[in-house]
Amino acid sequence: MAEETTAATTEAGKQQFRIQKVFVKDVSFETLRSTEIFTEQGQWNPDVKVQLNTEGKNIKDNLYECTLMITVTVELDKKLAYLVEVHQSGLFSISGFGEGEMGHLLGSYTPSVLFPFAREAVCDLAVRAGFPQLLLDPINFDALYAQHLASNKEPNAPAPETPQ
Repeated sequence: MAEETTAATTEAGKQQFRIQKVFVKDVSFETLRSTEIFTEQGQWNPDVKVQLNTEGKNIKDNLYECTLMITVTVELDKKLAYLVEVHQSGLFSISGFGEGEMGHLLGSYTPSVLFPFAREAVCDLAVRAGFPQLLLDPINFDALYAQHLASNKEPNAPAPETPQ
């Protein structure tokens, strides 16, 4: 299977991480002022706000579904230009890891795997709507996960929405 790759295998195959499938679970693009924006003369210098959230759940046995939810709000002159939301998901086969390692895999590693796909979807939607490319900056999911652990007493709780 072309989509199946081994990202981590150690200790003679006892620990395994495999990507089974990457897919868009939900997508939304809204723009109410595009005609106004496209006909106005001026520079395109938007204010971009990014919100992130992640969710990981066990589907069965060693199969986990992880979803990276990205909401991007783009404003021009303090007025909404467009809003894009992408829920990028993946199915991952994960086995042989301890509880603490599983938290890190589901809260940091899988969002890092999914982010390039979500970034591409956001950019593609903006371009298809007639706007300039929107290239999201890289995100340090390890730091976000560490911040989440520091602020939450329950280590396996879902990460909160994080404005960027």
